[in-house]
Amino acid sequence: MKQYERPAFVEALQSARLSAYAAGEFVGQESFMRASEILALAVQAGVGPETSVLDLCCGVAGPGRFITEALGCTYLGVDSSPSAIGIARDRAGDLACRFAVSQVPPVPPGPFDVVLMLETMLAFPDKATLFREIATALPTGGRFAFTLEEGPPLTAAERARMPDADTVWLVPLPEIFASLERAGMRLLWHDECSQSHLAVVDSLLGALAADATDITARLGPRALDELLRAHRLWSDWLRSGRVRKFAVVAEKTGSLATNS
Repeated sequence: MKQYERPAFVEALQSARLSAYAAGEFVGQESFMRASEILALAVQAGVGPETSVLDLCCGVAGPGRFITEALGCTYLGVDSSPSAIGIARDRAGDLACRFAVSQVPPVPPGPFDVVLMLETMLAFPDKATLFREIATALPTGGRFAFTLEEGPPLTAAERARMPDADTVWLVPLPEIFASLERAGMRLLWHDECSQSHLAVVDSLLGALAADATDITARLGPRALDELLRAHRLWSDWLRSGRVRKFAVVAEKTGSLATNS
């Protein structure tokens, strides 16, 4: 999708996002996760008072600010978008949150007790290298908590239909687990969230359509068209099982594996 300044994009979609989620489930996230799922994943990863958390590709950091307030952790959010980080800083108030503008990789060196990646793994074609970098930011026993879109890589026809297809890199679940192991991390927990995310996608589709006039006025017709096309594809793929969604927690076991 064409890049827009984040403040305009966030403001244009705010009403639709608020109406798409059940009461209490929207905390400023730019994804299909509900607040209860964000909190459950953080708890599974052992986030609590004084836990140090690194949130990679945090965007405007709605989930990060939410778990910092709810669980009392210390937090560093990293994103490549200066305008997204600007929004995150403005909204953090007195929370124990820090932010940095940076491409990922590289990953800040840490050590951090927990590394988070929420709804952004899809954009990385080389997940094995990313996992090795994340492992270096964790001490032994540190946790990596993330969400994952799982499935075979897109076909040429599917890529032609998806806006911003160069940010959609699906990988089958067994390959992800193998890459984690090679990076020196072992699987602790995983849970499928395909159906709950399908419900959010469908709700967002209705909300975007209801706000079509306002979104078009703010961002233009192309932006609305691409949003609707992308959400319809995710709805079709999640409903059919072409793509499945998972929440995952892994733990660093020690030294990085030497094999690739």
